Amino acid sequence: MGCSFIRKPAQQKQKSIQNFINVDMEWSILARSMDQVLVIASTALIENCLHPHWSQDRGLVMHVNPDFIDKDPLKLLRNKLQTGLNGLSITNSEGRHQIRSLYRSALEKDVLPFWFPRCADTENGGFYTGLDQDGTLIDTDKSVWAQGRMTWMLLRCQQDLDLGSKWLEYAESGIQFMKKYCFDSDGRMFFHVTEQGKPIRKRRYAYSEAFAAIAFAAHAKTTNSDESAQRARDLLEQFIKWNFDPSSGGEPKYTDIRPMTGLSPRMIAIVTAQELRHQLGPSDQLDAMIRHMITEIIRLFVKPEKRCVMEQVLPDGSISDHIEGRLLNPGHAIETAWFIMQEGALQKNDSWIQLGCSMLDWNWHLAWDREHGGLLYFADVTGKPVQEYWHDMKFWWVHNETMIASIMAHQLSGEKKYAEMHEKVHNWSFKHFTDSKHGEWFGYLRKDGTVSNRAKGNLWKSFFHYPRSLLWSYQLLNKDKASA
Repeated sequence: MGCSFIRKPAQQKQKSIQNFINVDMEWSILARSMDQVLVIASTALIENCLHPHWSQDRGLVMHVNPDFIDKDPLKLLRNKLQTGLNGLSITNSEGRHQIRSLYRSALEKDVLPFWFPRCADTENGGFYTGLDQDGTLIDTDKSVWAQGRMTWMLLRCQQDLDLGSKWLEYAESGIQFMKKYCFDSDGRMFFHVTEQGKPIRKRRYAYSEAFAAIAFAAHAKTTNSDESAQRARDLLEQFIKWNFDPSSGGEPKYTDIRPMTGLSPRMIAIVTAQELRHQLGPSDQLDAMIRHMITEIIRLFVKPEKRCVMEQVLPDGSISDHIEGRLLNPGHAIETAWFIMQEGALQKNDSWIQLGCSMLDWNWHLAWDREHGGLLYFADVTGKPVQEYWHDMKFWWVHNETMIASIMAHQLSGEKKYAEMHEKVHNWSFKHFTDSKHGEWFGYLRKDGTVSNRAKGNLWKSFFHYPRSLLWSYQLLNKDKASA
């Protein structure tokens, strides 16, 4: 059941289609069946490099597209990403195999090389995030969130993909920069520092601590460092205290006139505790923390009757009928959904799995733009206008989290609708966010999918959401679990 490639006029040994991308000549393929011909033609079209046609006397004839002759392999990869899945699906083994290979290639060959080494500060340590479209440095200030997130992401790539020691070297630079410059005298961390590590801004709430905690935990496991393990535990404890203990001395976001509480610290607590448990080993304390946070989310923020997850509520879980109180953030809700599904799978808690699937369903219905495609950023629970002017934009990270959530929901439920959801979000996201010229993703698109801001990085966007979605999606699909 093989097929052979015939070079006119001389016969050559059998090779794959990909081997002829850079050959400016005509090839004929002799197949043993018409079904085989169709498979070959379909593959060629997906590659977007060959133009097949059938000849009675010569078989299937492929003409190399001159536009692709001697083209950079990275551009070919980006083109493949942008053209969509073309019928590939996570519902079958072959589809999962090809999609996960695509995600790994995107991470290894496109995203990692875009950021490194150009983002690494070899003089002061740590990482820059202010990068223009082509990777040119546009701001030397450093996000403390990014120091933790990027260090952790590098360590997970090192742990899970075994990419070589250089990534550990970069991660070590991030660890040392945080230890030297990112902690205030009270033990809290800054949010924004200079290139040399001098503090610029310290925010009211403690998220820098959570992202540093996962970085130190991953560093502890990778290097067998007891010091990093203890620092990770201390940082999580501090995060919990600062966000949930009124006696901590932290400055509340709202006064007692309208003391609203938010979803975000609870969702971050879940995923931070999950990562510490993964890196440092089983812990009844972490299990209890995660269980408590999920219970709180269900009690306060999940509104099945309204088919939504509130972004913030009053202390008793009721909705404040004001613009901020009615706000919905589908990206946060979808991200929380897969955190909960992940825990449900680990603890064999079907109700949590179902809850996560429902949260994904609600927010997909709420946010998917039926006119232009892609996921909108904000909405109002009553359908009223929202305050944020970027409410109808398309942000990169929302789509990244939906990629993970849709694959996870499909694996855990077996429902075909989640495979269809994954295909939709994959196709739209890679078509619009991918930069075919310079690589990586744009972060901010207008409602119609056109680029709003060409920069690839800033204090908020760094080497985190996009690579995490590629790595997590790759790992989920690597399980190759059969589904309905």
